[in-house]
Amino acid sequence: MRPASNPWVVLATLLLIYIVNYADRYLITGLIGPIKAEFGIGDAMVGMLMGPAFVLLYVILGVPFARLADRTSRVQIIAAGCVLWSGATIATGLAHGPIGLTLARVAVGVGEAAFVAPAYSLLSDYFRPERRGLAFAILGLAAYVGQIAGQAGGPAIAAHHDWRMAFYSMGAVGLMLGLCALLLIREPRCSGGGEGPVDAIPFGQLAHRLVRSPAYCCMMFAFGFGVLSGVAFGYWGPELFTRSYGLDPVAVKSTFALNFGASGLVGMLLFGALSDRLARRSMVWPARLSALALGAATCAILFATWAGSFTLARLAAIPAGLLGGGWSVGFLASLQYMLPPRIRAASTALFLAVTTLLGFFVGPWAAGALSEMMGHDAAALRMALSIVIPFGFLAALLGWAASGWVERDRSALHDALSIRPADPLLARPATERD
Repeated sequence: MRPASNPWVVLATLLLIYIVNYADRYLITGLIGPIKAEFGIGDAMVGMLMGPAFVLLYVILGVPFARLADRTSRVQIIAAGCVLWSGATIATGLAHGPIGLTLARVAVGVGEAAFVAPAYSLLSDYFRPERRGLAFAILGLAAYVGQIAGQAGGPAIAAHHDWRMAFYSMGAVGLMLGLCALLLIREPRCSGGGEGPVDAIPFGQLAHRLVRSPAYCCMMFAFGFGVLSGVAFGYWGPELFTRSYGLDPVAVKSTFALNFGASGLVGMLLFGALSDRLARRSMVWPARLSALALGAATCAILFATWAGSFTLARLAAIPAGLLGGGWSVGFLASLQYMLPPRIRAASTALFLAVTTLLGFFVGPWAAGALSEMMGHDAAALRMALSIVIPFGFLAALLGWAASGWVERDRSALHDALSIRPADPLLARPATERD
């Protein structure tokens, strides 16, 4: 039976939810000043709130949530997660000390663990392989819109009210969107080529099979090191510019978020369109394109880190956003192409668990801890970022290597599960068949 939901309505709904998801993460980066002043904490504690506190249960629970999504309703899991993390965002605003802040950020991570893998799995059932690049690029716009909303919108709300009101407002929006997901999205039948109902594959067997895939492993670490590099800069870059140039924190963070975010939006859409176009020739190209963009973006953000003025840093944010705006799309499109439908959400969650641990746990915390070790000034933070950001070059090399194994490992994964992979240019998900 053909699902009633329109694929573009599904995509739009997931995009709005994902924007709130990212805005909740970036709110704390836009409000570092007032939070530090109220609770008397240092850069290391702020880095812990940005990274480890959020990531800990996000990583642990992502795979169980996704395995549940492979067997039950992905829509219900996404909606429940959205309601949970939005409530935790409100709780962040209610915190009265570092312990309360930490517990609230942990709860945000629990809720957000239920979103990403089920969302990409759901979209893969609504869009055929050669159109997923654009669909994933549109969903990926959330990273930039959410960054703008968190880093620019949060301080703007705080300037008129206080920092707590920013968390209350974002949490309320998320609660409403979680309910909208239940009303607007209908769970489609899995487009598994007639697999029918299947038992869950034991986790140990699944992990063993994935570890034997060079494409999966190389892409996983490429994605992780790429996120580590980019997130460290995205979280700490505005604070670096505030300390370096002695400007108003709200103005600096809002300007940076808008410049980097706006160019990132354009780069994401261009990357998605180009990735789809090249994928029609060969499915090695999405990952290969990601590797090239990631290496160039790392150069751009290093230049921004060492810019001699805020004007140069702001200008460098534009090519950084254009180049880095879409590199994740190619890896995710290649990943979804490789994975059999019956293990798609769980395998994606395992992939994201490792990449999140590297990117969102290690990246922000390492930059903050290194900065505090070397001092609390702009020079210390710049040196800390200069140590963390170059991991993007390693990511680019791993991504390029992964592209050469995509087709072989796709066949191997399907053969291991006794599934014959369909021609990617002929396969049609249930939502797009005539």
